[in-house]
Amino acid sequence: MRAIITATELAHELTGSNPPVLLDVRWQLSLARAAGAPAFDGRAAHAAGHIPGAVFVDLDRELAAPPGANGRHPLPDVAEFGAAMRRAGVSSSRPVVVYDGGQGWAAARAWWLLRWTGHPDVRVLDGGLPSWEGELSTDVPAGAEGDFTPVPGAVGRVDADGAAELARTGVLLDARAGERYRGEVEPIDPVGGHIPGAVSAPTTENVGPDGRFLPAAELQDRFKALGVRADTEVGVYCGSGVSGAHEVLALAVAGIPAALYVGSWSEWSADPSRPVAVGADPQ
Repeated sequence: MRAIITATELAHELTGSNPPVLLDVRWQLSLARAAGAPAFDGRAAHAAGHIPGAVFVDLDRELAAPPGANGRHPLPDVAEFGAAMRRAGVSSSRPVVVYDGGQGWAAARAWWLLRWTGHPDVRVLDGGLPSWEGELSTDVPAGAEGDFTPVPGAVGRVDADGAAELARTGVLLDARAGERYRGEVEPIDPVGGHIPGAVSAPTTENVGPDGRFLPAAELQDRFKALGVRADTEVGVYCGSGVSGAHEVLALAVAGIPAALYVGSWSEWSADPSRPVAVGADPQ
């Protein structure tokens, strides 16, 4: 199954006999609240204009549980996630296409959750909303409720101990910016640095200037240079399981299965008993 879809392909599929359910997951990692400024409002952005028929999905409320010991974006309660997806019209018998404002992180989080809970056909709009050349709508979608029932475990997921093991026995990729990996800056979490043994692999390097993924062959070469081989077990983490999902998506485009450490650095760094490495060296 392909993991991404172009805007041209989406426009064609929307006119077909079984058009995809569209989910708008516009979201931004924002430090504005720390400075007292209002955070980005994805629901307002959706109301101002969305691909016709798209239903808004709130990443913080529907694709994650409240922040806590398991990180800033822990896994949502599976039953609540299923109810949210059914409200959005998701059914197992219809394909799903997810998009965001262009960065791809939020859309990838929704893609990964739907894949992890067993949806058989979900793709991300490559390049997000900026790639869409059709008209936008301000209408409130009125689609029928879906019948999707989530069954967790369909794709790879690891916890903190599993991530530590992968860093020793396979390849654990850190999808954050290089300066956060090295521990030079840490704007969000209490401690800077990375999981010992993890390899720096910023997810921003998986896309071109237009936000679209690099061709599969180029992604394969990139991950090979980072130590990924045909028989390598691969895991990914980031700050809180959002940009890491985008790296898992890039790996899927390259034909490489990978597990996501959902708690990521926000969970790992909150536990003072877990080791922290700094600098460019994985160890």
